[in-house]
Amino acid sequence: MNNKTSSSNLGAVVSVRGSVVDIRFDAYLPPIYSLLHAGIDGQIAIEVLAQLDAHRVRGIALTPTQGLARGMVVSDSGGPLKAPVGKTILSRMFDVFGNAIDRQPAPTDIEWRTVHRAPPPLARRSTKSEIFETGIKVIDVLAPLERGGKAGLFGGAGVGKTVLLTEMIHNMVGHHEGVSIFCGIGERCREGEELYRDMKQAGVLPNMVMVFGQMNEPPGSRFRVGHAALTMAEYFRDDEHRDVLLLIDNIFRFIQAGSEISGLMGQMPSRLGYQPTMGTELSGLEERIANTDTGAITSIQAVYVPADDFTDPAAVHTFSHLSASIVLSRKRASEGLYPAIDPLKSSSKMATPGIVGERHYLLAQEIRRTLAQYEELKDIIAMLGLEQLSPTDRAVVARARRLERFLTQPFFTTEQFSGISGKLVSLKDSLDGCERILKDEFKDVPESALYMIGAIDEAQQKAKEVPPEIQASLQQAVEHEA
Repeated sequence: MNNKTSSSNLGAVVSVRGSVVDIRFDAYLPPIYSLLHAGIDGQIAIEVLAQLDAHRVRGIALTPTQGLARGMVVSDSGGPLKAPVGKTILSRMFDVFGNAIDRQPAPTDIEWRTVHRAPPPLARRSTKSEIFETGIKVIDVLAPLERGGKAGLFGGAGVGKTVLLTEMIHNMVGHHEGVSIFCGIGERCREGEELYRDMKQAGVLPNMVMVFGQMNEPPGSRFRVGHAALTMAEYFRDDEHRDVLLLIDNIFRFIQAGSEISGLMGQMPSRLGYQPTMGTELSGLEERIANTDTGAITSIQAVYVPADDFTDPAAVHTFSHLSASIVLSRKRASEGLYPAIDPLKSSSKMATPGIVGERHYLLAQEIRRTLAQYEELKDIIAMLGLEQLSPTDRAVVARARRLERFLTQPFFTTEQFSGISGKLVSLKDSLDGCERILKDEFKDVPESALYMIGAIDEAQQKAKEVPPEIQASLQQAVEHEA
C-alpha cells in the first residue's frame, strides 16, 4: 500500500450521483479500499471501490454528500478505513470511523488498525469442537452454542431478543472473564440508546464495546460497521488472548447495505435483486469469526427473514454459516414462558453424541420427543379435555408441562422488573433436572413449583412454601386450562 501523505496526492471530484462519487487523480491512483476526504475539514469520507481508468476512481461515500460539488479538492488519506483498538475502548460507544458517540472525551492510548483484515489461516485455527456454556438452561440443553461458532437468533419485536442478548453478555462477563462487543448494523438510534442504558444498569458496560452504524446513515457506513467491530474483536482475541462474545444486530441489514451499494455502483443484480457478490461479502465477514490457538470469537447474530421466507437468498446464505439456530416464539412469550425460545424449532450442529456426549444427546432427544407429543395432544385436549386421554398420554402431558416450566429461568438483567433474583444454571444441573422430570420424580410436585427456578432442587423448597389448599386450587386451574 502506498504510504505517501495525504497532501501529496490530491484529486478533483468529476461527478456525484447520490452516494457514488467519481474522482480524477493526476499523480497516481489510490488503491482499492483507500479512504479519501473532501469538503470542509475533510468531513466527507469516500471509500474507493473501483478504478475506472488510468486517472479516475469510483468511490462510495460513508457520510452524507450534501455540499459536495464538481471540481472540489479530494485528498487521499494514504490508507484504508481504520478502527481504534486497545484496552481503553472498553465501556465506550463508537461509530464506523471510531469516533466516540457516548458524549465522553475520545479514548487515549489507542492504536488504529485497518478494518480490512484476512480471516485467520487454517493452521492457526482450533480444530476442537467445544461447547460455549451460557448458563441458560434451554439453550445449553437443546441448542448448545459452539465456542468460536456462530448462532442465529430469529425473533420478531417484543419476544425478548434484547433481554436474551443482555443476559448472555452478563454471563459472559461474569463467568468467562471475556469481552462483549455489540455491533448495531442499521439499528434505530432509540434501540442503541436503550441498550446502552440497559447495559449500564446491569453493570456489564466495563467489559463491553458498542459500535453502531445507524439506520439513517448511508449504505457505505452501514456496510463497514461490521468490519470495524470485528477488528476490535480480533484485537481482544489475538493481542489480549481473551474470549470475545460478538453480538450482531442485524446481519440481514449488512446484506441489505451491500445490495444498495451494488445497485449504486451499477452492478447487474442477481436473484431477487440481491448483489451478485453477496456470498463473497458475507463470507468475508463471517470467516473472520473463529476460534484460534489464542482465544475465540463466539458470535450471536439476530437474523431478519424477509416475509418469513426461509428460501430467500439472504436467509439461505446466512444459514450456511451458522452452527446453531435459536428461534424465539411469540406464543411462548404470551404464555409467560421466558426465555421464549421454541425448543422444537431451535437446533444446533453441536448436539451430536460425539460432541456433547451420549447422555446429553439422548436426554435432548427425549425432551424433544415429549414436547412434540404434547404438541400433538393439544388439539385433543382442547376438544375433549384432559380426562379423555389414556393414562400414558396423561403422563406425557404432565412431564411436558413440567419440562416447559423447568426450562424457564429468571434473568439477572430483569431482576429490577420481576423482583426474582437471576439464576445461572450449570449444564450438569440443567441435565439432571430434565432427567429427573422425565423419570417422573416430580409428578407429585405442583407445576408452579418448577416455574422460574434455577436448579431442580429449588422446586422441592418452593413446593413446601406453597400451602396445600393453594396447591389444590392451582392443580384444578391447570386441569381446567387443559
